[in-house]
Amino acid sequence: MQGPREEAPFSHTGPLPVLFQYRGDERQAPEREDRMQEKYVVEKSTLEGTVRASGAKNSALKLMAAALMGGGPSTIHNVPDIADVRTMLELLDYMGFSTSFAGGTVTVGPAVNPKTEAPYYLVQRMRASVDVLGALSARFGRARVAMPGGCNIGARQIDLHLKGLAQMGADLQVSHGYVEVESNGLTGSHIYLEFASVGATENLLMAACMAKGPSVLENVAKEPEIADLAVFLNEMGARIEGIGSSTLSVDGMSELSGAEHSVMGDRIEAGTYLIAGAATGGAVKVEGVDPSTLEMLSMKMLEAGCEIESGEEGGGWMRASSNGRPAGIEISTLPYPGFATDLQPQMLALLSIGEGTSFITENIFDNRFMVVDELNRLGTDITTKGHHAIVRGVEALSSAPVTSTDLRAGAALCIAGMLADGATEVYEIQHVDRGYERFEEKLSSLGAKIRREPVGA
Repeated sequence: MQGPREEAPFSHTGPLPVLFQYRGDERQAPEREDRMQEKYVVEKSTLEGTVRASGAKNSALKLMAAALMGGGPSTIHNVPDIADVRTMLELLDYMGFSTSFAGGTVTVGPAVNPKTEAPYYLVQRMRASVDVLGALSARFGRARVAMPGGCNIGARQIDLHLKGLAQMGADLQVSHGYVEVESNGLTGSHIYLEFASVGATENLLMAACMAKGPSVLENVAKEPEIADLAVFLNEMGARIEGIGSSTLSVDGMSELSGAEHSVMGDRIEAGTYLIAGAATGGAVKVEGVDPSTLEMLSMKMLEAGCEIESGEEGGGWMRASSNGRPAGIEISTLPYPGFATDLQPQMLALLSIGEGTSFITENIFDNRFMVVDELNRLGTDITTKGHHAIVRGVEALSSAPVTSTDLRAGAALCIAGMLADGATEVYEIQHVDRGYERFEEKLSSLGAKIRREPVGA
């Protein structure tokens, strides 16, 4: 999540404002043209069994960006083989860094004559490309990065990133769709983020690690993926204190080395499979995920009548099951540790077959409810007004052709398809490929009736 043009942090007595305003269609470009021509065919299913979470997409991409700051090679394990990772590798290759990717392990070696530019054709395919801005500015004193694109769930501007870099002494210019940064060396600074933006926190943290002198970053985002990034940077030789808190203290270093690190488990992927298991009336266990990163999801699923178990063995695991229709509940999405906006569409699918009425408030993305029109094609009874959704539970869904509007919407539509009679066709599944590794393979291993077919088949 990236920072918008907010005027103040959260301090409201009434409903929270939606933070991001839609800026036009920024749909993810496909990794390959033929991916654009594929669809999922999903049939009614009951999920049972065990699946392992891949490495976290939202951590792996930032670790790869941070690796370009090292004076030696970095090795990153447990990296998911997804379209966004392939795009980040392509970006690093374009900039002149040596990379390899095999068996879930990415290596990033130093560049001899680096290009300090992230071109539009790559950045518009994956918003996380903007995370090279802080790393390039700190390591090389210059950067030229295209304004980011990403999923079409709302515009996410980078004002907070730029304000922070300016406080560190960078000269900034925004023109012709690019951000250009020049400096003779960044200087440590005391920065208070107006909003706990994940992207701004990551960029400014990386910049502070190689700035001259100490920095204090306040009101930073506390997502577990940021803690994973901070640990990796410390392994590279950075000095960061306060990891996991809202205040990070950083002593800038003149050089960083390469490091070896394993990516944390993907809590959003894990949550998706847990929700799918409960929605279909089955029982799914997800291994390789820290249960503490999904406490709010657990709370809400328990409130809805699902059964949740968890443990710490083997890197952590969770199990979700349900023997009946969920109860109606209320959910408000908030920055971590609040309920994750990336799990809201999947919960819409679960609650759509509930016995009562649920109320969902979306406080992060203004267009996150785009999936509602597609869910209603399957027979759900969901109405929206502004950033609120009313979900009136129905007894059954029926199949229909639907279109994935973004990454998490695609997952939600597949869950809904497993609740519907008949065969549901889900189009534009290149969105799903961006963030879920072997999605249909993992679901199939749990008993899902899902297959990938060419469009027109």
